[in-house]
Amino acid sequence: MKQFSLLSLVLLLLISCGSEDSPYLIDNTRVGPLTKDIKISQLDSVFKNDSIVRNSSGDKQSNDFEIFDRDGTPLLILEPIQQFDSTSTVGYIQVLDSRFATAKGLSPTSTFGEVVKHYSISRIENTLNSAVVFIDELNLYLTIDKKELPSSLRFDTDSRITASQIPDNAKIKYFMISW
Repeated sequence: MKQFSLLSLVLLLLISCGSEDSPYLIDNTRVGPLTKDIKISQLDSVFKNDSIVRNSSGDKQSNDFEIFDRDGTPLLILEPIQQFDSTSTVGYIQVLDSRFATAKGLSPTSTFGEVVKHYSISRIENTLNSAVVFIDELNLYLTIDKKELPSSLRFDTDSRITASQIPDNAKIKYFMISW
């Protein structure tokens, strides 16, 4: 009975240590301390140790928020679902800092090979300047500059791009979360 109690205690300690969340973890419901339910008006408390810069532009009709750590390193760019509404939640997040990563290590500095190795690609869209790779299980999409693709695909917006056509060493240009 003592062995069972000791084993149970050890397992409980291991589970509790393993469940401690990284402040930079990305999953389908959060990006670091930011969750789907956080309102724009709550950003100051969520990022109380960081710097928030509000970019309001009447021309673009946008209201983005840039988050910097205390050393001035850019972390995230946030865009609310409803522009200019402090009660709105965050709708789009551009991840800038490589400390933000998924449980499988996917971050803005990852390569396409790492994406394919760890995640199922939902679809790839061909745009004028990039291939947009969607990973629905994480509410995430990545853009890969067409300069990273074979020359036959660089100037073609009509062809369907498949994962096998994107080189494993292709770099991620934008790392985006959409809620």
